[in-house]
Amino acid sequence: MSGLSKDTPVPQDITVHGASRVLEIAFSDGRTLRIPFELMRVYSPSAEVQGHGPGQETLQTGKREVDIEALEPVGNYGIKPVFSDGHDSGIYTWAYLHDLGARQTELWDDYLRRLKEAGLDRDAPMPARAGHACGGH
Repeated sequence: MSGLSKDTPVPQDITVHGASRVLEIAFSDGRTLRIPFELMRVYSPSAEVQGHGPGQETLQTGKREVDIEALEPVGNYGIKPVFSDGHDSGIYTWAYLHDLGARQTELWDDYLRRLKEAGLDRDAPMPARAGHACGGH
């Protein structure tokens, strides 16, 4: 994640729409993508959500009402949102945000399928955990 590819679209404008819970990003490739906070939260690139390898993902639930309380810049390549549920460890690169916005229909379908397979509801509370999944975090 040291730099941007010359082909990576970069944001020209970012707007947090609190009432509709959507992050709107106008990219340099001319696309304006509106990404729901819930989608961002359930697909957080953090180790807490993604795990440390394939098959270690933690299915997120109860995130429909999540808000973004702050957006912190990360170098010149991304942002770190602070979500209202306390999650703040995901670094969203410009390329990741562009992909998330561009593929959101496919990602929503995959998320809903995984919920169904797990017998979970989108609004079910997350189970309490004894500690962090990552020993040093």
